[in-house]
Amino acid sequence: MTVRDLLKNKGTEIYSVNPEETVYDAIAKMADLDVGALLVMQDDELEGIISERDYRNKVILKGRASKSTWVREIMTDKVVCVEPSDSVNLCMQLMTDKRIRHLPVIDQNKVVGVVSIGDVVKSIIQNQKVEIDSLRDYIAGGSGYPA
Repeated sequence: MTVRDLLKNKGTEIYSVNPEETVYDAIAKMADLDVGALLVMQDDELEGIISERDYRNKVILKGRASKSTWVREIMTDKVVCVEPSDSVNLCMQLMTDKRIRHLPVIDQNKVVGVVSIGDVVKSIIQNQKVEIDSLRDYIAGGSGYPA
């Protein structure tokens, strides 16, 4: 399964925040949307990503105030991205190796979606279920005995 397939199933909605907004506004938006991260976009350009982890490590634990700290001050600006043709297994590998939970999807230098760890795990579980069901059908049909 590819990232393109995953996006067909889950959709391509992109939740973002501007780098000039306050961290408080970003965290409030995450809470409203029930997500753990937002892309940081200036117009249509990906500038970074802000996550709950960024908030914890760069605001709360540093004693900063979220209402007077700008998103650009704490965002992660070196964003790991994938392309629609990449495999879901590659996404899982990147997320595991980099210890991240969200991957923007870039197609021809444009953000076309976001894949989360939940999306990837759900996809892998679904694929495994299909494979198991196919193997059961094959075994049941090939043995001459009912399943």
